Amino acid sequence: MTPGAAVNRWPDAQHALAYLNSRDQIPHRTEGCAVLLEVLGQPTRALDLGTGDGVLVALVRSAWPDVEAVAVDFSPAMLDAARARFAGDDAVRVIEHDLDQPLPDLGMFDAVVSSFAIHHLVDARKRALYEEVFRRLVPGGTFANLEHVSSPTDALHDDFMRAMGKDPADEDPSNKLASVEVQLTWLRELGFADVDCLWKWRELALLVGRKPPLGG
Repeated sequence: MTPGAAVNRWPDAQHALAYLNSRDQIPHRTEGCAVLLEVLGQPTRALDLGTGDGVLVALVRSAWPDVEAVAVDFSPAMLDAARARFAGDDAVRVIEHDLDQPLPDLGMFDAVVSSFAIHHLVDARKRALYEEVFRRLVPGGTFANLEHVSSPTDALHDDFMRAMGKDPADEDPSNKLASVEVQLTWLRELGFADVDCLWKWRELALLVGRKPPLGG
């Protein structure tokens, strides 16, 4: 359950495309996405971390068509798919960026979202990224991370893998999972308010925090 920190298969096009082909079969994924939309309020500018083919940005903009969005990823295959999805849409910028590196200056956002991406970072980088997210949120803005988290025991992890239709031996070595409790603690330490896990199915969880409003 603790692969080597240096392993990350996502720049490989075959690995990225295999995920896209199987994504819709992830159990209960749509439930987590629906709750994510509920907690965003009515955003006007959103940042998607590890956008993949841009499906989460598209979902946000289906709910709020006027949202301006910035979508970042580092997989060439994912970037190609996202750029094809938003071709001709000036309201969405697709930017190449490796989340292992500090976020570039992309301006301020009232919503920062992510879907099954941040767990590919080592824990120290996860926490540092959360701090960068806090700095880029406007007061009152929301961070919503639909994430793959660790199970409390190896037995529960194996149960999750089997529920996903996978052999426990087929763990993606890119995964560097952290628990819900640890990540919620990070968010609180960094100054986020109203921090909670608002949806969970086994190792899939929606972690949410808000930047306190001015004077709040």
